[in-house]
Amino acid sequence: MDDESEQSLEAVGPRLRALRKQRATTLTELSGETGISVSTLSRLESGSRKPTLELLLPLAKAHGVTLDELVDAPPTGDPRIHLRPVQRHGMTMLPLTRRAGGIQAFKLIIPANAERGEPDPQTHEGYEWLYVLNGRLRLVLGEHDLLLSPGEAAEFDTRVPHWFGCADAQAVEFLSLFGKQGERAHLRAKPKET
Repeated sequence: MDDESEQSLEAVGPRLRALRKQRATTLTELSGETGISVSTLSRLESGSRKPTLELLLPLAKAHGVTLDELVDAPPTGDPRIHLRPVQRHGMTMLPLTRRAGGIQAFKLIIPANAERGEPDPQTHEGYEWLYVLNGRLRLVLGEHDLLLSPGEAAEFDTRVPHWFGCADAQAVEFLSLFGKQGERAHLRAKPKET
């Protein structure tokens, strides 16, 4: 192995620790997500264990980064984001951001006649902003039951019980900006010229 490859592998430990800290995740929580023991995760982060592909793949997935980002591979010059859809709770989620931590962007698609059942509002840490692209989105937020049409947006603290699904038998597509640490979306408007 050449010196550059060796240096990249040595830098993986601190990068893993930084990604985990950015997500405010414990070693125990990460172990549950990846199936990798706490002691192995600790040794990877400290650099006392060499990373292998079998260990890096689930860690990259858990942190929401590519393997290239995890090992700090040199950039290829291609600015495109290669979307990898994820199926969760009857929805297709397309991550639009590649970095761990901070505000995450997703395009979500709930298919027509999706089996989402009765609303079951949930809570978690964070702040979310939704923007409907196509179809109509039903958003149950606390005591409110709202219908959002294309071009409408909603933002809310995710500690308020919330649930969303199709408002009717048609599919719905929407964008979501989510900040795990409670970050809010900010718009900057150009001052009105006088």
